[in-house]
Amino acid sequence: MIFAASLEICMQLLPRSIVVMMATLVLVACGLPQGAGMQGQVLKGSKDPNATFEIQVVTRDSLTLLNRWPVNGPAATAGWIGQQGGASGQIIEPGDKIDLTIWDNEESSLLSSAGQKMVQLSGLSVSSKGTVFLPYADEVYVAKMTPDQARLAITEKMLEIVPSVQVQLNHVPGRKSAVDLVSGVAKPGSYPLPDRNFTLLSLLAQGGGVPENVPNPQVRLVRGGTLYGISMDRLLKNPGLDTTMRGGDKVFVESEERFFLTLGAAGKEAQIAFPQDRVTAIDAMSLTGGLNDNRANPKGILILRDYPASQVRLDGRGPERERVIFALDLTSADGLFSAGQFTIQHRDLVLITESPLNTVNTIFGLIGRAIGLSGQVESL
Repeated sequence: MIFAASLEICMQLLPRSIVVMMATLVLVACGLPQGAGMQGQVLKGSKDPNATFEIQVVTRDSLTLLNRWPVNGPAATAGWIGQQGGASGQIIEPGDKIDLTIWDNEESSLLSSAGQKMVQLSGLSVSSKGTVFLPYADEVYVAKMTPDQARLAITEKMLEIVPSVQVQLNHVPGRKSAVDLVSGVAKPGSYPLPDRNFTLLSLLAQGGGVPENVPNPQVRLVRGGTLYGISMDRLLKNPGLDTTMRGGDKVFVESEERFFLTLGAAGKEAQIAFPQDRVTAIDAMSLTGGLNDNRANPKGILILRDYPASQVRLDGRGPERERVIFALDLTSADGLFSAGQFTIQHRDLVLITESPLNTVNTIFGLIGRAIGLSGQVESL
């Protein structure tokens, strides 16, 4: 209204030639390209019953419900496993090897030759049944035992045939008594479990730690065919989540997969990786460099999100359509607080719409230049 009244006054005061030029420039300005759509343009058709998208205004009243909607993200992990105590020493598993030194002081020994007091049995493999084979003693079960327990079990078996026997045992961990640190650290490799209280952070430390240049590193654990995941930040802040390693575990560290897109009258238009576990709409504004002072419409912050058809709901616990536009108004206290609590999801598009005043300023700029040009022509 103000713009229309101002334009009418100008036309009454200016010569006809300039008025014609101004009218032409107004028509031209209305067709000038925009850096981003205006809110009304983007939301056009939203009230149509056959609209392919829905609009959700983010306010204090709607936040509780909206933040309970399904979460989109990369390949899902099966949560995480907390710390569980285990044996303080190593545990023998099938596939491990043991070295035995058997001492016998008897003059006529079944195990050693004349003049020898000991015999060495090296590289004995623990079978899939958890046993090792010993000459004259047959099979001895040693799986799930500590090396000391296994030594006693073997000694008791050998005492049946060699009354003065003494046994020394060395345990060599196999695949089931080691964990693989696959990638994302300075020194990947296979690491034997020193005991059954060996935790994930201890493993990462042995591997040289996670490089500092990895953005929001994510730790992944493969156990028994299941993939578990947690962020390094959360792991460090919660000691109870420092899970205890098991033989056969595979661990790798990767950079954050999640990202969001930003377009429109923002400080920058880019694909931005999540720098932390949770990113709110206010965080997103900051990560994009804020709003462009000359172009942005702070009442028209739109977040566009695609949901899979399987998440569409009609009971309020999910979107009613696959395409949803969340609208935020950063000119009110409620809008600002709500933006600080609304969670951005993977692949969201954060669109900062153009302010209508940008077009008005463009038109007035063209009119000003037209008047100056007209004055120069008349002076000639």
